[in-house]
Amino acid sequence: MDRVVRRKAWFKSRRAVITVGVAVVVLAALVSLYPSLRRWAIAEQSVEASRLNFGRVARGDLVRDVSVQGRIVASDHPTIISPAQGIISIASKAGEVVTRGSVLARIESPELQNQLKQEMSTLLSLKSDLERQKITSKQAYLQNVQQANLLAVRLEANERAMKRAKSLAEQGLGNAIDYEKAQDDVKVSSLELAHAREKTKLDKETSDFEIRNRELLVERQGLVVKEVQRRISELGLVSPVNGMVARVDVKDKDMVQPNQVLFSVVDLSKYQVEVLIPENFAGEIRPGTDASILYEGQEYAGQVKSISPEVENSQVKAVVVFSSVSPSGLKENQRVSTRLIMEGRRNVLKVPRGPFLESLGGRQAYVVEDNIARLRPIQVGAISVTEVEVVSGLGEGEQIILSDAARFEGARTILLRK
Repeated sequence: MDRVVRRKAWFKSRRAVITVGVAVVVLAALVSLYPSLRRWAIAEQSVEASRLNFGRVARGDLVRDVSVQGRIVASDHPTIISPAQGIISIASKAGEVVTRGSVLARIESPELQNQLKQEMSTLLSLKSDLERQKITSKQAYLQNVQQANLLAVRLEANERAMKRAKSLAEQGLGNAIDYEKAQDDVKVSSLELAHAREKTKLDKETSDFEIRNRELLVERQGLVVKEVQRRISELGLVSPVNGMVARVDVKDKDMVQPNQVLFSVVDLSKYQVEVLIPENFAGEIRPGTDASILYEGQEYAGQVKSISPEVENSQVKAVVVFSSVSPSGLKENQRVSTRLIMEGRRNVLKVPRGPFLESLGGRQAYVVEDNIARLRPIQVGAISVTEVEVVSGLGEGEQIILSDAARFEGARTILLRK
């Protein structure tokens, strides 16, 4: 009744086929998941890649600069002060646009008007004295000339008398005494004439000196009068620039004193930027340093005009001027961003600047390769506002994490989840 049943090969059984299939699937899954499992195995932490910022190492030019905030100030804002004491009448109000030479106010000063009259009177008196001195000098000169001429006539008469006495003495009709007396008279007359001529010359020089002295007094007094007239003309206060009246510090019909501040005028055509530079950059900024001023989305070239020699609140104040005409629409105290360009380097390795620079001290960076970020030592060089020079540790084309690395807590490897 029994019969022999031949057993099938194990690999031909249904169970065997299923077992082999499952094994193949598991093996394929293990092979495909091996890289991921390997990354999971070696990673100390994991983080979603979408929450991080990345940057790629590239080669190019790097501009080393510092970004500072500044405010627009008028480069020319003269202050008008009172030239004298008096009553002021205001002609322009604060906020009013004025042109060069426009009258801002007028000061009435009776004191200066009275002083002008006094100085004018003194000038006329000195001019009268000058003319009187000229007439007196002419009279004295004429008298001296007349005296010299009379002495010349007397000398001629004495010379003729001496000739007659000599002739009579030679003929025996006169005596020697008369002849000698005649000779003495000629000598005396000659000396008197010479003295009179010298006196005439000396008196003329003295008169010319007196006249010149009085002319100088008149000239000096004329300058005094002009000075008072100038001070009176300055009582009409005018704007020295084309601009706007920024401030009026007095009221109409007030009594003002000399050197009292009255007005402040702003030149609307010339503006500059006042910036505050961090103390650690101040040593590298010099007058003439190039700058870039950002205004309404457009950059304008500028230069550092001056820098303060003192530090206040860890900052140094500097003034930046526009290289060309300043843009229209600027307003005083308006905030603008300014880049001060300290250095330019060509053909260097660089990466975008990010929080990693501060969190890792500029000595390390997380380099991304195959979804794994590995911590690698690096060395950075020049640092600008947007880029960082890489001296060593990174190669061109490599990718690094730019985000703050403090969250990684010093992990050597990090898995980047997608």
